[in-house]
Amino acid sequence: MVRKQVYIEPAQDRFLKQRAKVLGVTEAELIRDAIDALARTPAGGQRDPEAMQRVFAIMQERAKLPSTAEGRTWTRDDLYEERLGRFSR
Repeated sequence: MVRKQVYIEPAQDRFLKQRAKVLGVTEAELIRDAIDALARTPAGGQRDPEAMQRVFAIMQERAKLPSTAEGRTWTRDDLYEERLGRFSR
């Protein structure tokens, strides 16, 4: 391995510490994983320029679907609680 020293913003530091703790890994491991993930993505010029247009078209089609008359059966707090429960250790 090669040792690197980098400067990050305070918000990035807080995020890194929190995410490493939640995932049960070291900050260094999380950084290495992020670099590996970035290495698997295409470089800037290879992105699909029409992707966002396709997303908007899909959203417009979904907006035409009828909505249910019953409304929501959940609250935002219910969703947060459910998701936090999934990722808590």
